[in-house]
Amino acid sequence: MQVFRGAPFRSAGPCALTIGNFDGLHRGHRAMLDRLVGEARRLGLPAAVLTFEPHPRELFAPAAAPARLSSLREKLELLREAGVERVYLAHFNHGFAGLTAEAFAEDVVARQIGARYVLVGDDFRFGRGRAGDQALLAELGHRAGFLAEAMPEIAVDGQRASSTAVREALATGHLALAGKLLGRPYRISGRVVHGNKLGREIGFPTANIQIKHNRPPLAGIFVTEVHGAGATPLLGAASLGKRPTVDDSGRYALEVFLLDFSGDLYGRHLQVDFLHKLRDEEKYDGLDALIAQIRLDVDHARAFYRERQHSERISRPRP
Repeated sequence: MQVFRGAPFRSAGPCALTIGNFDGLHRGHRAMLDRLVGEARRLGLPAAVLTFEPHPRELFAPAAAPARLSSLREKLELLREAGVERVYLAHFNHGFAGLTAEAFAEDVVARQIGARYVLVGDDFRFGRGRAGDQALLAELGHRAGFLAEAMPEIAVDGQRASSTAVREALATGHLALAGKLLGRPYRISGRVVHGNKLGREIGFPTANIQIKHNRPPLAGIFVTEVHGAGATPLLGAASLGKRPTVDDSGRYALEVFLLDFSGDLYGRHLQVDFLHKLRDEEKYDGLDALIAQIRLDVDHARAFYRERQHSERISRPRP
């Protein structure tokens, strides 16, 4: 997959294009990309995405910007897995935000990127002040030499699949719902870095995962499944939060205790899938109380995993 950064872009040749933030790449996004890839193949064009960094709301209202579901690296990996061949990564600044709808469609989409086919959501807005809609894009595309089509929203169990819905499910601890909307467990990936070694001292050595989100969309103690530590996924109990018992910095940290693993993971890039929320973070009166609670968390994580394995065996079709 080719990644073109910044704007103005230099066209790499005609393409079929979709436009959006694609934060988290939920099932609505996947349906959009599946249709785009299909149309691209039919037209003999590469499938391309125009996306933005930072998120537009981080520019205009940073304090009120939503928590990101995926880092830039995670988003690019998900786009590649979806069959995207080109990503145009626009630096979203006040100059880019100030483009008129006409300039965005004619200069950026048609001339710089070279789009011949453009697929957007039916609620797509573009240009300065969000002045353009799908109807205007179709009109401008006819003039600039591309066909623009809109795709209706995707519902999952009667609920619109959206990044906002995923964030709400994660923030309230409804990981099963978030997984349904995403089409997979929610995941944070990152490199294992050195921490304060407290976990090792108290008998629960953890992998400290470097996180690059502005702030995570969820917090608490979780049952997780970790990829990248071995040949198969490993069960873990994870803490994602500010660690109030041992740290007063206010920084978020992701620490994962792998239940059946021993070895050195420093420098490894791990993917942590969040399966179930056990509880919220709490501040304990000393390390003894914290250790006792961690033991309970590990027991509860094992119980969840046993129950999941039992349910999978029951639901598995008989030969």
